[in-house]
This record gives sequence, structure tokens and C-alpha cells, in this order.
Amino acid sequence: MEEEERKRSEAFAADSERNDKIACMLQKRQEADIRELNKSLNEFRMMHQQPDGRREFDLYDPDYLKKDKPARVHDDDPRLTISGLQKFDGEDLNNKARTKYQHEQLREWSEKQKQEREQADANQREADRLYELKMRELDQRAMELAKAEEDCRRAINIATKDYNKALENETNEKRRLHKQQELDDNHTELANHIYGDILTENPAVAQSAWGPHRVITDRWKGMSPEQIAQIKKTQADQIKETERLRQEEELRNKEWDRQRVAMARAGELLERQQERVRKEMNKQQAIDNLRLGQEQKSTKTSFIMRSTPTRPPRLTSCSSTRPADKVDITKFLCKLA
Repeated sequence: MEEEERKRSEAFAADSERNDKIACMLQKRQEADIRELNKSLNEFRMMHQQPDGRREFDLYDPDYLKKDKPARVHDDDPRLTISGLQKFDGEDLNNKARTKYQHEQLREWSEKQKQEREQADANQREADRLYELKMRELDQRAMELAKAEEDCRRAINIATKDYNKALENETNEKRRLHKQQELDDNHTELANHIYGDILTENPAVAQSAWGPHRVITDRWKGMSPEQIAQIKKTQADQIKETERLRQEEELRNKEWDRQRVAMARAGELLERQQERVRKEMNKQQAIDNLRLGQEQKSTKTSFIMRSTPTRPPRLTSCSSTRPADKVDITKFLCKLA
């Protein structure tokens, strides 16, 4: 416990010492800042707040009379008014200076005129020398130019001759090329007319943009050989198809005629068969009627005493005790077919 208290006291002491050092450092920094601020303030006052910078300094300036201008500086002073009584006619304050200046000016003019005269003489001598050299150069140049002109004239004549010859050759070549071009153009135009779309009647120019089955009427030159051949082939196929249909129709008609004849023949045979059957039935019926009549007649005498005489049944030609044999017409027609 005491150890912890001691450590705590030491920690507080170290913290207090550190805070004291920080406070001392901050105080020194603050004092340094104050000194720098005062120094800057004094420098500003020394530079920008001098007594001569005040507005009322001219009222108590000790050197006011020393700084003031005199009443008259020179003859052209604008402050010299009539009422000032500072300038009078005939006064000349710059007489000595003006006289000295005029003497200096005359001496300079004399020296300048002398130099100009000497320079003019030197320039004249140099000009004469240059003129003589120039004349010699011009003479030499004239001789060279004359020779060059003669050579140039000779070269010009040769060049003109060559140019005329080349121009003549060029003209002849142009004339030949123009003639050849005209001949080629004529051949080309003739070939275009011969092999063009008009004479060859190219069907492609009449092809419409709305479809391959449509043509432009004002450009259409008729059908092509392929189209004509296709139409002829289609017509031939149609003729063959018509002939085939006609033959099939004839075959069907013949078949129908054959079947009609067969049906008529079968009907006739059937009628004949029915007639024979009817005759057989009538014959058989007659035989049966005769037999029944004989049987009734034979039994009449045996039953006369035992029964009351009654009227015998009346037999007709169509009645029969035996049913007629039926003929199968369907089988008969199948046999005939």
C-alpha cells in the first residue's frame, strides 16, 4: 500500500515537473512573441510613422525656411506675376551663362564645319576613286556582258531552233494522238452501239426494282430467247399434259362405254334369265296345279260321306304351294363382269 502511494506521489511529481517545464516553455515562447511583436511595431513606427509624415508637420518644421523656395528662381518662373514685383524689363539673370553657352556653341559649330569640310573632301576623294574603279568594273562588265549576250543569243537561237523542232514534233504527235483518239472513240462508239443495250436488247435494263417478275415497259425490248424457249417448253408441256388428259379422258370414256355395254348386256342376260325362271316357275306351277287337281279329285270320293260338301278352293295361276326359287342377281352380275 505504501509502495503504491509512493509510486502515485512520484507520478504526480513527474507530472507536475513536466507541466512546469511546459509552462516555462510556453512563457518563454510568449515573451519571445511579445518581443518580436514590439520589435515589429517599433520598426513599423520608424519606417512609416516619422514626424515628417504627419499632416501638420509643415506647421512646426524647424527646417521650413531652408526648404522653402526663393521668391525668384529664374526669368521664366511661373510664380512671377505682375503684382509680385519680382521681374522688371531689362533684367537678365542668365547673361553670363548664356554668353558662355553661345561661345561654346560657336566653337562647336566651327569644329563641326571643319570636320564636315574635311569629311566632304575625303568623301569626294573616295567617291572619285570608287567612280574610277566603278568605271573600270563597268567597262569590264560591259565586255563580259557583250560576250555573254553574244553567247546567250547564240544559245537562244539554238534553243529556239530546238524548241521549234520539239514543238513541231509535239504538234505532230498531238495531231497523231488526237487522230488516233478520235479513231478509237469512233471504234468505241461503234462498238457501244453494236454491243450496247439498245441493239443487243439487253433485258437487264428493263428489270424492275419491284421484283424479277416485273419489267419497265419503256425499256422492255421483248422476251429473251431463254424466256421464249421456256414459254415454248411450257406450251409443249401443256400440250403433252392436255394430250395425256385427253387420252385419259378417252380411256375413261371407253371404260365407261365398256362398262355400260357390259351392264346393258348383263341386264339383258338378267332379263332373259328372269324370263326363263318365270317360264319355269309358270310351268312348274301349272304342273303343281294339275297334280293338286288330280289329288283333290281322287280324295273327293273318299270323303264325300264324312263331310259336308264344300266348295273346293279356287286356284289361280299365280298361287303355288311351292315357293319360287330366288335368283342371286349380284352373283350373276359378278360372273358377267
